[in-house]
Amino acid sequence: MIEIAGRKIGPDQPPYIVCELSGNHNGSLDRALALVDAAAATGCDAIKIQTYTADTITLDSDAPDFLVKGGLWDGMSLHALYQLASTPYEWHPALFERAAKLGVTMFSTPFDDTAVDLLESLNAPAYKIASFEVVDLPLVARVARCKKPMIISTGMANEAEMAEVVDTALSNGAAGVVLLHCTSSYPAPMDSANVRNVPMLAERFGVVGGLSDHTMGTAASVAAVALGACLIEKHFTLARADGGPDADFSLEPAEFSALVRDCKDAWSAVGTAGFERAGVEVGNIKFRRSLYVTADVKAGEALTPANVRSVRPGHGLPPKVLPEVLGRRAARDLSYGEPLAWDMLAE
Repeated sequence: MIEIAGRKIGPDQPPYIVCELSGNHNGSLDRALALVDAAAATGCDAIKIQTYTADTITLDSDAPDFLVKGGLWDGMSLHALYQLASTPYEWHPALFERAAKLGVTMFSTPFDDTAVDLLESLNAPAYKIASFEVVDLPLVARVARCKKPMIISTGMANEAEMAEVVDTALSNGAAGVVLLHCTSSYPAPMDSANVRNVPMLAERFGVVGGLSDHTMGTAASVAAVALGACLIEKHFTLARADGGPDADFSLEPAEFSALVRDCKDAWSAVGTAGFERAGVEVGNIKFRRSLYVTADVKAGEALTPANVRSVRPGHGLPPKVLPEVLGRRAARDLSYGEPLAWDMLAE
């Protein structure tokens, strides 16, 4: 169990839904603020941004090592991509202020010390570590020393790397860890979602488990919640048609609202295991089948399939005793429509 801004996150709580804005502001502060407004209206629990500059995350180089090959950003240099996608530092106060005004938690993914310093000045209540930064243990340790909850994506990480990052976070003071299963493909194919990993990660590392979902649609997130995911992170945009670095695998407002509703409904539906009758079922017991008189019977006459059978509702003897009843004689006159009881039968 961890807690972010007063909201508990764990197996006995509804799933915590994080709306990731990423680079879908398309270079406009007004659009970024509109994204915050629209995200808050979906009912999400938190809004997340990313805090870096192109120069703090990569080098300004067109050498082959720094060029993207394939996928959504084919041919772009890393510097150009991150320049396009970054959320300027000077926007952060306005974004945090807007989220606070709307009553929604905001936090971010920092990518270097300057980002952590900025987010600490804004009293960020939690931190995210991106999949690609899981191997940057000095950065993880720096974030952990802020003594806030940490959410860590595991895309591309092997078991040893996951163990290292969790140990680094906790040993340096993180106020708990949420480990997110993640498939680092953009978008991720549904058959590569592998959401069975969510409960496995939680059990293996003794942390809260969740999913960072890059698939199209909401099915993987809902399935993960059914398997025990306590936190879901999903990318968000005002409209995919508007474009943007992450638009192709982001949900629009109505879709994200459905994600929030469906994930919380899935958690409610999982409920608890057991053989006890659900409270809401009690009132319907009377409509189960039971034995009724289906034709008038004189006292002393035998009961046969012609005058007794199993029908709804359930006020008579249970259907399982029908073989014991047939052939017995009526203790009194029986009328059509009477529920059968033992005292209606002669010894």
